[in-house]
Amino acid sequence: MKHLPLPKEIKDLFTDLLGRDVEFSTAPPLAPGPANPCSVAVYVDDSLEISALIVCDLSLSAFAGAALGLIPVGNAQEAVTDGRLSETLSENLYEVLNIAASLFNAPGATHLRLYDLHPAGGPLDVNLLARALTLGQREDATLEIAGYGSGRVSIVLV
Repeated sequence: MKHLPLPKEIKDLFTDLLGRDVEFSTAPPLAPGPANPCSVAVYVDDSLEISALIVCDLSLSAFAGAALGLIPVGNAQEAVTDGRLSETLSENLYEVLNIAASLFNAPGATHLRLYDLHPAGGPLDVNLLARALTLGQREDATLEIAGYGSGRVSIVLV
């Protein structure tokens, strides 16, 4: 059994992890593509089967990475303008999404862990893209990180 995190769990994780107020609002499904670069975190079970994805648009990728590392908001905005994350923002986002694996690990649920992160602005495998677009068991939201800005996230069970 896989656990789809509730909106409060998502909001609380980002709030606690980033040490900032985070506002959560429901949004339409996020569709990564050339015109909409997104970071895709891949979560696997103990047999290395892909079980979930967390997809963050470029804005959320940059703002969450910057907020974690206390990097000035201007650096994050520059990454959004450039259309890709810097190495530092990518590393910080990896840490955020590694800890986000806890969202899936509820009592009785299959244990998942972060397997890989494809940072926004880089190439994305078509199989991952197809899974990111899967409708059904998913939570789609806009997160507003105080002092940084807003971006979109999709949490998808596959």
